[in-house]
Amino acid sequence: MKLHFLCICTVIFNSALAASAQSAQSRVLPSSTQMVVVTTHDWNAVEGVLLRYERANGNKRWKLAGDAIPVVVGKNGMGWGAGVLPTDSPAARSLLDPVKKEGDGRSPAGIFRLSTAFGYDPRQPPGWKMPYIVLTPSVECVDDSASRFYNRVLDRATVSPDWHSSEQMLRSDEAYRFGIVVDHNANPPAPAGGSCIFMHIWSGPGQGTTGCTAMPQEKIEALLAWLDPARNPMLVQLPLVQYKKQRKNWHLPKLPKSLDSRGES
Repeated sequence: MKLHFLCICTVIFNSALAASAQSAQSRVLPSSTQMVVVTTHDWNAVEGVLLRYERANGNKRWKLAGDAIPVVVGKNGMGWGAGVLPTDSPAARSLLDPVKKEGDGRSPAGIFRLSTAFGYDPRQPPGWKMPYIVLTPSVECVDDSASRFYNRVLDRATVSPDWHSSEQMLRSDEAYRFGIVVDHNANPPAPAGGSCIFMHIWSGPGQGTTGCTAMPQEKIEALLAWLDPARNPMLVQLPLVQYKKQRKNWHLPKLPKSLDSRGES
């Protein structure tokens, strides 16, 4: 009797997750007309490829915009993150799949909003449309999950700091000269779910990050010049196998066959 009851509860729970995912998909994805797609070979791969796609309002068909861009992700690959669609249902996530956690060296996998650009320049570069944060010595990203400001980029001078750990955004290197915030684990942030995820300038091919997605400087500049908040830009970031599995369910762009010798289904 208990086993029968457990089975019924499991079916109801999975159905609720599926309904939640479908509801979120119907609200969020149709409103996006710009999509940045990052794929890697597998969960543990560091190197990947970024493609830009766009479409007209009301059009379901995505069109490739520009050439492929080489990128690197976390030094330990990717793990399922918290984005605009739930990914904790059996239809999306295997029990063996890694899940993004604070400090694990993995980039988040899933679909995420791209919200705010940032940089060292005191003025927003001409032609950029995304909201822009000027990085100063007091701008930090809080990675202390006990803080009420966890996973937020803010100016220390404007709040009463309650954190014991944060990342200084104005760095001594060029990594954050230009970048954009990836809204992972954002609404609201789950403690230890992962924080301070960006797209920014890389150190070079094969050199993974602590959890961000990075690329050459001229490529991130071109990406930031292309992005438009009025078009609700999204980042889709997945290993190739998971991308193929979810492409039709999530109405994602079809990838070029050149990305994978197995081709795109």
